[in-house]
Amino acid sequence: MDRDASEPRVVVGVDGSPSSYDALRWAVRYAGLIGAVVDAVAVWELPGLYGWSAPAVDKDFDQDEARQRVEKELTDVLGADAADSVRTHVVHGNPADVLLRAAEGAEALVVGGRGRGGFAAALLGSVSRHVSQHASCPVVIVHPHKQ
Repeated sequence: MDRDASEPRVVVGVDGSPSSYDALRWAVRYAGLIGAVVDAVAVWELPGLYGWSAPAVDKDFDQDEARQRVEKELTDVLGADAADSVRTHVVHGNPADVLLRAAEGAEALVVGGRGRGGFAAALLGSVSRHVSQHASCPVVIVHPHKQ
C-alpha cells in the first residue's frame, strides 16, 4: 500500500458486513472533518491459514476483480461522489495484521464492531478486539446502526 506520510489518512476495514458499512460511512464523515483521505482495506485469506476457518476462496481468485467488486460496494454504500474519494485496497493476509500495518501513521483506524464472524452475541468481533489492543493510532469501533 503506497502512502504519503505528509497526507493525513483514515483507514477503514471493509468486509461486506452491515457493521463495516457503518464504519465506512463514519470514516468518510470523519475524514471530511479533518481533511484526510480514506483508505478502505478489504482483506482476503485462504481458509485455515491462520488457525481458523474462513469462507473458501475461489482457486481462480482475481485480485483486480475483487477490487472492482469492493469499489462497486463502496459506490452502493456511499454514492458515486463519496466513493470516488475513497482509495480501495484489496490485500491478502490475516485481517487484523493487514489492518494494523495499513493503519501505521494514520489518524485513525475504523472498524465495525462485528464483522462476518459467526458469533452473533459477541459485542466485538475478533478483528476489532485485536486491533483495539494493538494499533499504533486511535481505533474507532462502530457498532451497527439499529433501525
